[in-house]
Amino acid sequence: QRFEKKYKNEQDKGGVSKETKFEYAWCLIRSKYTRDIQKGITLLEELVHKSPKDDSRDFLFYLAVANYRLKEYERALRYIRTLLKNEPENKQALEMEKLIDKALKKDGLVGMAIVGGIGLSVVGLAGLIGLAVSKGAAKS
Repeated sequence: QRFEKKYKNEQDKGGVSKETKFEYAWCLIRSKYTRDIQKGITLLEELVHKSPKDDSRDFLFYLAVANYRLKEYERALRYIRTLLKNEPENKQALEMEKLIDKALKKDGLVGMAIVGGIGLSVVGLAGLIGLAVSKGAAKS
């Protein structure tokens, strides 16, 4: 709340500093509420677009974290890889990339299982319909 108050005070005065915007975004992305995390992402994206490449490391990292928390793994991966292009040896970013990759693979496997299950259900349903139709035709 302290950072939100500071952010709103500066906003009322006509301009929010980069530091205040970052602090507020950082607090928002740590929230348990999706809407807060999304608001934090918006603020961090504004900071990335208005900052020189050298200043964007933290913004990109926390954009990856926020998107990861929302299970937006592909977006998270894009942000972390942009950071790694500039700093290929960044250990924290490399660990985050591994974490995102792992979640993406797990999510993909779950998605494939769901699609596979739906496919089997459709095939099973079609078989039952075919059986019912053939029994109905046999009775007539």
